[in-house]
Amino acid sequence: MDPKAGQPSKRRELILFLFITVVLFPLLAVMIVGGYGFAVWIWQMIAGPPGPPGI
Repeated sequence: MDPKAGQPSKRRELILFLFITVVLFPLLAVMIVGGYGFAVWIWQMIAGPPGPPGI
C-alpha cells in the first residue's frame, strides 16, 4: 500500500469540514432564525399582537 494514497482524501476531508463549519452551519442558522422571525411576523399580521385583548 502507498502511504501517500490517503493524503488527497485527508485534504479533501479537511476542506469539506472547514466548509461545513465556516459556511454551511452559520448560513443554515441564519436561515432558520430568519425564517422563524418571518413566520412570527406574518402570524402577528394575521392574528394581531401578543397579549390580552383590550390593553
